[in-house]
Amino acid sequence: MQIIWDGGDMFIRDIVARMPEPRPNYNTVATQVKFLEEKGFLGRRPMANSFQYTPLVSEKEYRGSTIGEVVARYYGNSYSQLVSQFVEDDKMALDELKELIAEIERNSNKNGK
Repeated sequence: MQIIWDGGDMFIRDIVARMPEPRPNYNTVATQVKFLEEKGFLGRRPMANSFQYTPLVSEKEYRGSTIGEVVARYYGNSYSQLVSQFVEDDKMALDELKELIAEIERNSNKNGK
């Protein structure tokens, strides 16, 4: 997805060309592109004998849906359990947690909650 967000509308061969070495083969990328299209992240339009792919969601929307799926699947839809996991595993420092709480409070005040 990042390659398409950065490069705009692309053909599969363009995506492959922008990938780092060792590049996967064309069919592998085509399979991934098809999956992203089926999920509604990419759209396609026919051009000559190929398809040009375009992002249908922003990077922010994509990240949000991906995180949402992880939280639903592994944390019972509880974002607090996700954060607790980070704290327990020493992946989030106390200062980061305090900043996260402050950000939540700022957003709550801004949104009138």
